[in-house]
Amino acid sequence: MAQYAVLIYSPAPADPMELTPDYVALLERYPAQVAELGGQIVAGFALAPSTTATAVRGDIVTDGPFIEAKEVVAGFFVLEAPDLDVALKIAKLNPATIHGGVEVRPLFVPPAE
Repeated sequence: MAQYAVLIYSPAPADPMELTPDYVALLERYPAQVAELGGQIVAGFALAPSTTATAVRGDIVTDGPFIEAKEVVAGFFVLEAPDLDVALKIAKLNPATIHGGVEVRPLFVPPAE
């Protein structure tokens, strides 16, 4: 089955400790919705708030995320889905789309030699 990275974007600083009980309930329901559409979450992680990020550009190290933005990457997961259409249906159900968004990107598979 094809694999996709699903990047979760939320308003900065995207502190997972500030999630509302209603939002957490939506997150808890999400894996069952993924399975109903024929997908499977292989692995996923929430990130600490963007205020904890450190960016490295060459020899320069700065506090904060790599890019200053109103929305930041709040987490990610690897999704197995039959195809991109199903992956996008699954992405549309993610609670992050309420106040932020998600990005679906196929995992790179090197061409066979």
